Amino acid sequence: MKKLLLILFLSAPLYAADNEIFIDQSSGASNSNFDLEQLGSGNIIGGSDATAGSMTALDLDGTVMNLDINQIGNTNKFLGDIWADNYTGFFEFDGDTNTFNMQTDPSNTYGADGSNVNVDVTGSTNTFTLNHATTALAGTLDLDWIVSGDSNTITAGVNVDGATNYMNLDGNDNTVTYAGTGNAGGYFWLDHDGSNRTFNITQASTQDNDWLKVTSVGTTASTVCIIQNDQGTSTSC
Repeated sequence: MKKLLLILFLSAPLYAADNEIFIDQSSGASNSNFDLEQLGSGNIIGGSDATAGSMTALDLDGTVMNLDINQIGNTNKFLGDIWADNYTGFFEFDGDTNTFNMQTDPSNTYGADGSNVNVDVTGSTNTFTLNHATTALAGTLDLDWIVSGDSNTITAGVNVDGATNYMNLDGNDNTVTYAGTGNAGGYFWLDHDGSNRTFNITQASTQDNDWLKVTSVGTTASTVCIIQNDQGTSTSC
């Protein structure tokens, strides 16, 4: 049984936003495709059980899933829980002061194996949080970030065997916090061009080698902390 609830508000919105999309798909649907585009400021993509003044996460539940999400404008919000085994996601955000928060398979319902995620961000003062396989080990992941703008904050937690992460970060006053765990080794490449950067990168695969490459071009003060261990002695920045 598949349940899909899609609500779109174009005026008199719940959060005084221009556009609102609330989604709740449950019951383990297969081969689901979502293509969402919002233009304007104050847009919201979230869950169907939102109430006035409180945003909830959208709920997408299925074994195989394809997502294409585009928010063009300022002060937009995306909050979502993706419950899937294999999924491909394309997320594009163009504007200032946007918030993106996503979890993939947070309770290990399907395993989150074989995911391909692409995030493209342009604008200033944006905040992004992504957790992939937050409670249990997942299979392969290909995660690509392209971030262009100032004052960006990015936080990524990845609990995956053999994850590949590439981040192209072009802008000022950036903070990147990345934590990768798993049994098989992971690969993380950060290509940064900007000023006043702070990177806290942790790789802790238990049974294989991790690979890390960081290139950074910029001026003035910066703090970089890199930790690679096999989950032995606890170390922190």
